[in-house]
Amino acid sequence: MSGFASFREFYPYYLNEHSDRQCRRMHFVGSTLVLAVIVAALVTGNAWWLLLAPVMGYGFAWVGHYVFEKNRPATFTHPLYSLMGDWVMYWEILRGKVKI
Repeated sequence: MSGFASFREFYPYYLNEHSDRQCRRMHFVGSTLVLAVIVAALVTGNAWWLLLAPVMGYGFAWVGHYVFEKNRPATFTHPLYSLMGDWVMYWEILRGKVKI
């Protein structure tokens, strides 16, 4: 699928691309580390920490896709919707709506 009229339309596709539990776990770990890096930057007052945010977030997610899911991350075709999907899925995992 290439065109989505809205994030609401994109999100079911996004979830389908994350059907493997290990992939979702990798996303969850990476997103949690992104939050930890942001907290570290705020606590220390050192913005250099923020350089690690994309490495943590995308690094873990991409390993999840290439190693476990065996697909290409949506980041390459739908970067904004994919980023939004990461955080919606993260919140849904925390709420128990998506299982890891």
